[in-house]
Amino acid sequence: MNYWLAKSDPETYGWTEFVKDKKTSWDGVRNYAARNHLKTMKTGDEILFYHSGKVSSIIGRATVGKEFYTDPTADDDTWVSVEFLVGKPFKKEISLQMIKADARLKNMMLVKISRLSVSVVTEQEFNIILSMDK
Repeated sequence: MNYWLAKSDPETYGWTEFVKDKKTSWDGVRNYAARNHLKTMKTGDEILFYHSGKVSSIIGRATVGKEFYTDPTADDDTWVSVEFLVGKPFKKEISLQMIKADARLKNMMLVKISRLSVSVVTEQEFNIILSMDK
């Protein structure tokens, strides 16, 4: 199993909307590194759902429901989408500030390459984030 972090501006597509929809096509990604991460995702992989912008916090969990397919919002087949299934909300938001304050997460891709909309999370990082939600 692999672990990921996917970012969305809550004004564009937020957790509340995701919960209502129960699943979503993660489309519109136009960064090659993020696209490559989408192509690597496998059904059942775990995702940390992150609100970017003013909030800058992990809000909840999701899983990959369907592996990559051509992004229906793209003009060509260079870009891909993945289906996400809603999971559990976090009891409290795990802010970027909290993540940066934890020395165990200093190498997390969210901290190192913060502009990526889809990034890899190690199993250790994933478990640390989960423990912060208790």
